[in-house]
Amino acid sequence: MIRCLIVDDSPCFLEAARCLLEGQGIAVVAVASDSAQALRQAEHLKPEVALVDIDLGAESGLDVARRLQCETGPSPPWVILVSNHAEDEYADLIEESAVAGFIAKVHLSGDAIRALLAEEDEDHQGGSVIGTPET
Repeated sequence: MIRCLIVDDSPCFLEAARCLLEGQGIAVVAVASDSAQALRQAEHLKPEVALVDIDLGAESGLDVARRLQCETGPSPPWVILVSNHAEDEYADLIEESAVAGFIAKVHLSGDAIRALLAEEDEDHQGGSVIGTPET
């Protein structure tokens, strides 16, 4: 089962996303509303994936994504950016970052996460993106 951290400044979205994903076979190990919480949770719980809202109020989700990848040890989570806005609004920023991909919040699902991770796995031919295969 994929272990996931959700980072968003909306308590309503955090709860809705947690319920949705857990019902679709994704283990939401923690939620965070800012970078400090996200970094603590990621270091402590070692999720395979972090869903990070691009617009975190006063913070940039892209900065949080970079910090999660650089500051959480030798096995950082794969970061998937999420937003209420369309991907094309952020295409250049997403392309320049080292994130696994983007999912619009309206399209968020366990299958969408697994599909992005499968694409990353193919791109990195060899090791598994999520550590161990699902059973």
